[in-house]
Amino acid sequence: MAHLRLGDTAPDFTAETTEGNISFHDWLGDQWGIIYSHPADFTPVCTTELGRTAQLKDEFDRRHVKVIALSVDPLEDHHEWIKDINETQNTTVNFPIIADSDRKVAELYDMIHPNASEKGTVRSVFVVGPDKKIKLTLTYPASTGRNFDELLRVIDSLQLTANKKLATPADWKPGLDAIISPSVSDEDAKEQFPGYKAIKSYLRTTPTEK
Repeated sequence: MAHLRLGDTAPDFTAETTEGNISFHDWLGDQWGIIYSHPADFTPVCTTELGRTAQLKDEFDRRHVKVIALSVDPLEDHHEWIKDINETQNTTVNFPIIADSDRKVAELYDMIHPNASEKGTVRSVFVVGPDKKIKLTLTYPASTGRNFDELLRVIDSLQLTANKKLATPADWKPGLDAIISPSVSDEDAKEQFPGYKAIKSYLRTTPTEK
């Protein structure tokens, strides 16, 4: 069983979904991606999470992020569950849900933790970059719903720092100052980040756009 770490290539797979068969890497293309799992269909916390994902489509689209969910239940159950999600969350599910009844993808991504559940997937999240590398992993217990504001915040940070030698401080949000990487010399910092602020020799900040 794989134990995926940051920087690993996200395993490719083919799967049946509510929007047809996909090959994960081809489906992702050159965009960012989120793949996240749910213990089972018709579960209350997951119903709210899938509804929230649908409601945030514009936010994900603006960041060029494609979202795909996974449950170990069969495709017919997914389609019935989507009706409930749309009804109770006042939305329309607009992303694919993988039918992983053979647990192939769940095992590929180490989403089954026997001490939590012998058969169901834990509530895992993987953020994957356009280079197909894993940029973030999160695992929630079955009792705690995901914070989608935090997922969007992390994606904003990952996208900001992907091509610039920056890092983001605690509780950073778009529009707040970022931290200049220690690998950037003061001379280069003046050129790349004019007007930056040096708090300590190792702690230099620069404004970011919202």
